[in-house]
Amino acid sequence: MKRRPRPKGISLKAVFGLGNPGLIYALTRHNVGFEVIDLYRKVHHLRKKGRIEGSALVYQHKNLFLVKPMAFMNESGRAVRAVLSQHSVGPSDALIVYDDLDLPLGRIRILARGGAGTHKGMRSILDALDTEEIPRLRVGIDVAERSQSGHDFVLDRFTPREWETLVPAMKRAVDAISLFRCTDIGAVMTQFNRRGNAVVDETTRRILY
Repeated sequence: MKRRPRPKGISLKAVFGLGNPGLIYALTRHNVGFEVIDLYRKVHHLRKKGRIEGSALVYQHKNLFLVKPMAFMNESGRAVRAVLSQHSVGPSDALIVYDDLDLPLGRIRILARGGAGTHKGMRSILDALDTEEIPRLRVGIDVAERSQSGHDFVLDRFTPREWETLVPAMKRAVDAISLFRCTDIGAVMTQFNRRGNAVVDETTRRILY
């Protein structure tokens, strides 16, 4: 496939929503990344169908690629690497959106870099790119009263009450992506990593102001 010429003065960016392909995994907690991509398309009235690039489904909104890796979660890295290479997008101009059991349901947290934690999809991406210098948007899915193991919990579906908490977080995630499309990750972190009146740098854990 030929690379499309890059418009002058426009920085191409890519957002990858992680999930597992197939109806059996649809709307599960592990597929929050897919849901955020779909909500972004809905909010911005993007009706054009996506195209298959290798093992990824790719949509485009102006200078932003919206990507759903179609490999299973643990193999997300090869799809991410292929799309970034195809369109000459650097890791710092990419944003990975995924579910996070280390955050409570309804919270989002944005990082400019860092490790994968316990998330195997993120681990696959860091290994494939051989760098931790890639921004990510974590969507909290944990609930205090859960009795399932982490593995079973993430592959189960949200309850109706959980959706009520999740949807506002997904809308904030879409707003963060919209800002990321036209600015740097630092500005996105400053606006969205707020705790009360404090703005926290999630990389250093320092209160910025």
